Amino acid sequence: MTLIPIQAENLSRLPGVRHAFFTREGGVSEGLYKGLNCGVGSNDDVKAVAENRRRASEWLGGTSDRLITLYQVHSDICLRADEPFADRPQADATASETSGLILGVLTADCAPVLLADAEAGVVGAAHAGWKGALRGVVESTVSEMVSLGATREKIAAAVGPCIAQPSYEVGPEFKETFQKEDWSFDRFFTPGQGGRFQFDLKSFVAERLAQAGVGSIETAPHDTYADPERFYSYRRVTHEGEGDYGRMLSAIMLDPA
Repeated sequence: MTLIPIQAENLSRLPGVRHAFFTREGGVSEGLYKGLNCGVGSNDDVKAVAENRRRASEWLGGTSDRLITLYQVHSDICLRADEPFADRPQADATASETSGLILGVLTADCAPVLLADAEAGVVGAAHAGWKGALRGVVESTVSEMVSLGATREKIAAAVGPCIAQPSYEVGPEFKETFQKEDWSFDRFFTPGQGGRFQFDLKSFVAERLAQAGVGSIETAPHDTYADPERFYSYRRVTHEGEGDYGRMLSAIMLDPA
């Protein structure tokens, strides 16, 4: 099966920048990981994961030995990347000005965010679950890009496929966590059933990008929970009682020199 990634219009218009929000289509993994599982932290066959990562890197025009993914811990930590790391450092975002270096994040409901200032030649990638987004991973990524020469208003950012508000039911204590940070965050919640709420992660991340001064913001309309044929979903497999789940790769890079 052919890889069929999703691309954002604002990033696609940028010269010298390549990106993709890969779906689970086109991979070699089998069973509950069926498809393009790129998560080295899953219990999938390591050879299958390596082949999936090779295919994704090749689709972008790069090589898998130049693909960076992190040991994601829902933090606000963004690391500068000049070369592939010797291991998987604990962090949730990277920024780089190095051509041919593929910055990747792995998700299965959390929001992947890809960013670029084509004029400055700086790109970034962030894993934004609710904890990381609330802690400031978006702001950390933009700040690190600026330190590399990017200009906030010239940065284009895209929020890729993630769990959508109709599928993201949370309890009142979850909402209270956001209200304690800022009462205005109440607007990202709508009433659900039985005293629960529906959280809009996608809009929350987009708002954080706007507050960080990013000039162009685009959000993908897809719901990872509601589309098992195209997307892995942690919440879905939890509800179905499955033991593990695949991870989708979202990646960005500057054209190889």
